[in-house]
Amino acid sequence: MRLLITTPASVVIDEQNVVAVRAEDESGSFGILDGHADFLTALTVSVVSWRHPNDRQRFCAVRRGVLSVTDGTEVAIATREAIVGDDLARLEQEVLAQFRDELDAERTARTESLRLQMRAIRQIMRYLRPEQPSLFEGRR
Repeated sequence: MRLLITTPASVVIDEQNVVAVRAEDESGSFGILDGHADFLTALTVSVVSWRHPNDRQRFCAVRRGVLSVTDGTEVAIATREAIVGDDLARLEQEVLAQFRDELDAERTARTESLRLQMRAIRQIMRYLRPEQPSLFEGRR
């Protein structure tokens, strides 16, 4: 089988000779072998794994996505984010580190947004009451 994993920005995986694929949707974990019936499902945040004829196994963490099987010979996954790895434990560490980084960036952006909102409120207060000092005047 051919396994194709894509994001909007790139082709993450395009491998031939895949023997088996495992993924997870809302109903749970499932497997796909060569000759599988045509199939379409929405994936959850999970790890997709696949195996080659030499029993080499690889992994890809996906943040949701759509999986389709076509003619029993091609498995295609379209997802917004994908991180590939050969070692499941290392992949877990990479994904957790990325989630932490994204959470920190989100917090920083939220804080900066609040600062901008407060500046805008101060400006509006100065405009509405130019003769009186603002309640926020001493804080910057």
